[in-house]
Amino acid sequence: MVAGIKESMAKQPLKERKVTVMLPEELVERATHASGRGLTHTLRQGLELVAAKEAYKRLLTLKGKFDLKLNLDDLREDRDR
Repeated sequence: MVAGIKESMAKQPLKERKVTVMLPEELVERATHASGRGLTHTLRQGLELVAAKEAYKRLLTLKGKFDLKLNLDDLREDRDR
């Protein structure tokens, strides 16, 4: 899910945007504590998760619309090798 976003970002030169935001102090403390990292990393991670959630929603609209014609037994056999 997030890997696809990271791949597309890796192919392009990173452009950064400086922002000023007002955030509840308690939310910032909880989020940085949960991530174990600083504010910048925590905010980037949160933004990546929001973007991934939207991509996941779009993928869910395709659920059941593709017939991949896969044999589950063949897949399991290939995994066990």
